[in-house]
Order: sequence, then C-alpha cells, then structure tokens
Amino acid sequence: MRRTPPAKALAPALALLLVPLATGCGDASGADGPKTVTVTVGYQSKTINTVTAGTLLRSLGYFEEELAARGKEDGITYRVDWQDYATGAPITAQMTAGKIDIGSMGDFPLLINAARGKELKQPTRLVSVTGYNLRGGLNTVVTAPGSTLESLADLRGKKVSTSVGSAADGTLVRALQRAGIDPAKGIQKLNQQPSVGASALQAGSVDALSQFVAWPGQLAHEGKAKALYDGAELNLPTFHGVTVRQEFTEKRPGILDDFLRAQIKATDHLRAHPVAAAESVAKETGLPAEVVYLYNGANGIATFDPELRPELIAALKQDVPVLKDAALVPDVDVDAFVDPEPLRRVAAGRTLPVAAPARSELWLKGQPRTRTYDSPRELLKAARGADVRAAYVPDAVTGTLWFADKAVWVAEGVELRAFVTAAGAKAYVEAHRDSGARTVGFAEATGLAS
Repeated sequence: MRRTPPAKALAPALALLLVPLATGCGDASGADGPKTVTVTVGYQSKTINTVTAGTLLRSLGYFEEELAARGKEDGITYRVDWQDYATGAPITAQMTAGKIDIGSMGDFPLLINAARGKELKQPTRLVSVTGYNLRGGLNTVVTAPGSTLESLADLRGKKVSTSVGSAADGTLVRALQRAGIDPAKGIQKLNQQPSVGASALQAGSVDALSQFVAWPGQLAHEGKAKALYDGAELNLPTFHGVTVRQEFTEKRPGILDDFLRAQIKATDHLRAHPVAAAESVAKETGLPAEVVYLYNGANGIATFDPELRPELIAALKQDVPVLKDAALVPDVDVDAFVDPEPLRRVAAGRTLPVAAPARSELWLKGQPRTRTYDSPRELLKAARGADVRAAYVPDAVTGTLWFADKAVWVAEGVELRAFVTAAGAKAYVEAHRDSGARTVGFAEATGLAS
C-alpha cells in the first residue's frame, strides 16, 4: 500500500493531474477472471473527524481484514490503495474520473461531489457518516492572538481566508449573513487551502481564517490564533461522510459492505479507547494528540456514528441553496444522492448513540485515561498543582469543547463559566449584569476555583 502526498491545489482540473496513475477499483484478470482487485480509498488524514473512514481505519487494518476474509472465499487477492488529500475537492476530481472508489469529505464538499458526479456521468452516493456536530461546532473562525477584532461584525471590509466550497466556507457565509454582512461584497475572501490560510494568518496578510476541524483547534493550542466565532452559534448540524462511486457499488457491493463493517468497528474502537485512538491519529498525522482529543475525545466536539441521521440529511438540504448562490453547484437532489441501504444491510439492529451534554475533562501527563468533572470550577480546582497535559471545558451556551487555558472566562457569584469566544462571553455578561457576571482571566478563574 502506498500513500499519495496531499494534493497542492483545490481546483478539480489540477487535482486530476496530480495522481495520474490512480486506478480505482482495478482488476488484474486471469483466464478465469480477476485474480487481484485494488480498491482505492481517498481520505483526509488531518480532517480528523473522518478518521473512522480514513486515518484510524487504515492504522487498525479492519478493512484489510474484511477483504482478506472475502478473498479466502472467492480466491481473489484484495489490495487497498489509501490516498491522502488535504481537502475534499481533489477526492471528488479523482472519483469523477473513475480513479477513486470510496472517499470521505465534509457536507458542502459532499454536495459538490454529488453535482460533479451527475454532471460528468460518474454518479456517487452518500452511504455513511463519520463525525458530526448537531450545532455546527466543527467549524470555527479564528484571528491572530493579538488581533483587535472582537466579533464577526468586525470582519466587514477585512481579508478572510477560507477554502471555497468547504464546510468552513459555508459556516462563514451563513455567519456573515446573520451579522448583516454580504458574504460576496462585505469582506475580501481569499480561496486558500487550510495550511496556506494558516500561514497567511500568522504572516498578517489576512485578518481571519475560517476553517474546519482540526485547524482552528491546532492554531489555538499552539498560541497562533484565538477563536472569533464558534460555528455552533449557527445551531445547524455539520458533518463529514463517506461517498462511493455508484458504478463501484453496483459492481462490487460486497466490498462496500466490508468497508462499512470496518468503519463501524473503527467507530466502536474510537468510543471504547478515545485516548489511545487520539494518540494513534496523532502519530499518523503529526497533529498534537491534545488537539485530536479536543475533537475526537470522549466529550469531543465531534460525535462519531455512521448512521445517516434525519437531522443531518435535513441540514444537507439546507446547504444546497448556499452552494447554488455561490455558483458552485446547479442543483442537487439530496434524496437521490443519499443511499441508506448499504449501511442498513450491515448495521441492522445497531443502537444509535445518545449525545450527552459535554463535560469538563482533564488529561494528566502520563495517564492513559482522562477524568471528567461536572463543572468547569471542579476541573480548575483539580488542575491546580497537577501535571496537566490538557484541560477541556464546554462553552456555557453552545456546549463546544475548548482548551481551558484558551477559553474566555466569566465569574458569576460562585459559578465559573467558559466561552470559546470573547463575543460569547461579552454577550453573556451583558445579559447577566444583575447577578454580577464579569469577565476574568484564566489565572484569576483558577484562583477563584480554589
């Protein structure tokens, strides 16, 4: 198995040139039929809420195990060609060229995948979900640590980097509209890959960066950015999912079943061993394990389950007009794109997880498990004097988990509340002045917790 380096551009036409030797589900045939079948999987290693269909699944080897069992029965040798990309756009380009069989990407790229597949007569189908957040907390707008920008409204006339057509771009567009800013004319939008945008933010050539998991958390963790807007303020679901070429599903439905069974196993593994899974993904991607855990942990921003939940499909339909307004798709028949049957075949009787409210969580150095607390105050008290690897607290309004030392704190009587953004904390304080609510620094909040 080989790993193709991430594509360097977003444009599908260029992406097609980057992996000219990709073969899709290739058959090496003998006199009696194929002897070797190659299944090509496109994934995004650093988009870490897709790990159950990508990075983690690959490292666990579950898909290969399923295929090996199949091979013993039909006498065919199955090989998996894992191809790693930075965004969903080049995966779509390769799928519509018949060169990738299975791919994972965010909700907005999934719609582009559906539209391009139909246009180029290589139709695709959405068959499962990887990670989701029912409020939209997987996307965040960040700015430089020393920036004077305090809210999304301050972006009027400013330069903002995002990846056009991505889930993060969709969050930016909707958030700007709610703030009374025309997304097309009210800001200077730069269409950049996440890594390019992150560098631009550090260099000061853009004022803000709107990106998807795990870029905002990584930049905040490294002290290179602070959150300006929490995507969960939209209260609209966002998710990543698995898309498959229709031709592939028709030709080799059993292999798709194997993939979905393997994804379910990887999902169960992540839930049962969240710290180990985070460490594994960190090793494979080079991302800090503390950042991976922020999104993929026991109380992480992402909830992992492959089910095509009605709330997510409804949200997908609401995304279509946003992409149409941006002239990125003509239209998408979401109901025709979604195919629940393959997952239904392999997951009959599976119980859907119930997403509980996020709790504060403490990860001590050298410990294989984390500790959870019922309140941010209890977490801060437990962290005092401890050898802390990472401490996480949920936003008091949106529930989005964030690093305790990067959060904005509000003291209200004996209560301590954390917020992802300064704007969120300010809004809370203004609404609770009668109870003495006030913004405090992390050090003061820690002192008050004793």
